[in-house]
Amino acid sequence: MRTDWNTYFMEIANAVKTRSTCERLNVGCVLTKDNRIIATGYNGSISGHPHCDEDGIGHLMYENGCKRTIHAELNALLQCAKNGIATNGATAYVTHYPCPDCMKSLNQAGIKKVYYNEYYPHRYRNQFDYGIELFSLKEGK
Repeated sequence: MRTDWNTYFMEIANAVKTRSTCERLNVGCVLTKDNRIIATGYNGSISGHPHCDEDGIGHLMYENGCKRTIHAELNALLQCAKNGIATNGATAYVTHYPCPDCMKSLNQAGIKKVYYNEYYPHRYRNQFDYGIELFSLKEGK
């Protein structure tokens, strides 16, 4: 039986998260447009810089968040920016509900739909999803 698009892209996001170098939470993101992948991202350090999971490096914590890590959603958006790929009207498949900063970035980049598997609570209310349709694949919403 053929896998539907949402399941297919979320399975890829789950595979992408295996590249994450953050021990606190492994997150993967796939950006699509017209059912084609335009970028992927996972949470980790800047390319070429030490990662949190390397011996002796660890997290750079500030206000309960690691500042060494770039989130999966932002990494995917930056990959599009670096390669000149338009994101307006694209869809994001993220393994975990985006944090408020990532939701702002997705919104500003013109992402219209966000699918996620796991709800991830944040320390302040995420009110930056205005204009974005949100779907929980795990809950079937």
